[in-house]
Amino acid sequence: MSRAIDGTKRNNRRAKILKLAKGFTGRRGTNYKAAKDAVVKALNHAYIDRRDRKGDFRQLWITRINVAVRAEGLSYSRFIDGLTKAGVSINRKALSNMAIEDPVAFKAVVEVAKKAINA
Repeated sequence: MSRAIDGTKRNNRRAKILKLAKGFTGRRGTNYKAAKDAVVKALNHAYIDRRDRKGDFRQLWITRINVAVRAEGLSYSRFIDGLTKAGVSINRKALSNMAIEDPVAFKAVVEVAKKAINA
C-alpha cells in the first residue's frame, strides 16, 4: 500500500495544530514541527496554571483577611482558630469579600471569634 503524504487527514491534523499555534512568534507559529512542540508545551502550562490559580486566589483571600483582622487586634491564625471554636463555617472567599464590602458585618464576625478564643 502506498504512503499518503498529501491526504486530507494529515492536512487536517496539521491545520489543527497550526490553528492552536496562531499568534506564536517566528517559526513556532508557521512551521508544523516547531508549532507541534510549542502547542504541547503551551497546553501543558495552561493545564498546570488552571490548578495553580486556585492556590493563588486562596493566598490572596488569606492576605486580605489577615490585613482586616490585624486592624481589629488579632492575627489571621487566631481569628481562624476562634471561628473554628465558635462553630462558624464561612469560607475564605466570603470572608475576604465581607472584609472589603461590609466592614460592619466583618467586625461582628471578628467579635464572635474573639469571644470563642477567650471562652
